[in-house]
Amino acid sequence: MCGMKALIPAAGHGTRFLPVTRVVPKEMLPVGAKPAIQLIVEEALAAGADEVVIVVSPEKEIVRKYFDGDAALASRIRWAWQTEQRGLGHAVLQGAPLLAQEREPVLVLLGDALVSGEAPSAAMAAISRAHGGASVVGLEEVPLEKVSRYGIVKGTQVDERVWKLDDLVEKPAPEAAPSRLAIAGRYLLDPAIFDLLATQTPGHGGEIQLTDSIRRLLAEKSVYGYRYPGHRHDIGNPAGYLETLNAFSA
Repeated sequence: MCGMKALIPAAGHGTRFLPVTRVVPKEMLPVGAKPAIQLIVEEALAAGADEVVIVVSPEKEIVRKYFDGDAALASRIRWAWQTEQRGLGHAVLQGAPLLAQEREPVLVLLGDALVSGEAPSAAMAAISRAHGGASVVGLEEVPLEKVSRYGIVKGTQVDERVWKLDDLVEKPAPEAAPSRLAIAGRYLLDPAIFDLLATQTPGHGGEIQLTDSIRRLLAEKSVYGYRYPGHRHDIGNPAGYLETLNAFSA
């Protein structure tokens, strides 16, 4: 695998954490002495990304100002702006003007998802290298009654924690789910993903779904799944944030 870029979608409104997110973006909530988004940036850099693009909305200027105060980090970060909320795929597409022409793999780390224990991004990069630069998505096993909240994969297990994927379904009904393996906050994608997102029709919820474009990518190139050993935490709601604090203080 050649060089790798990273992209962090962080433009969401944080409605599940109102009223505090009227003034403090959820990505800026502290986890220990650092805001959550800094931990995610550090994960990307530790995995080998030589540059990070953060996608924010205009009202989240505070995120950019925070990183501008750290010269070492600021030199590794570029910014893209999402002015309307049209789904995760649309958020990732906003990075295309900065990343698409470089034709390097893109590590996508959700801005409201922290992983305690072993961070998955470095292992995903290693799996990609072992499989000729293939795309890799992070996975977690979820209860059957929760599969309708996630993108769910179908595939063949090739290693203790690795699957070669055959299909992906966005938020299936439990009776239609191909497995209980959910895509969980981390993606390492072939740069062709930007071309696919640019032509992606709206899917579930009328939004541009990243899962739908990965499914189209799968028709052209190999995609693997990695069920990582760490535990994903959603900092976008109060209960998830408290769980995150407990996990990272242990």
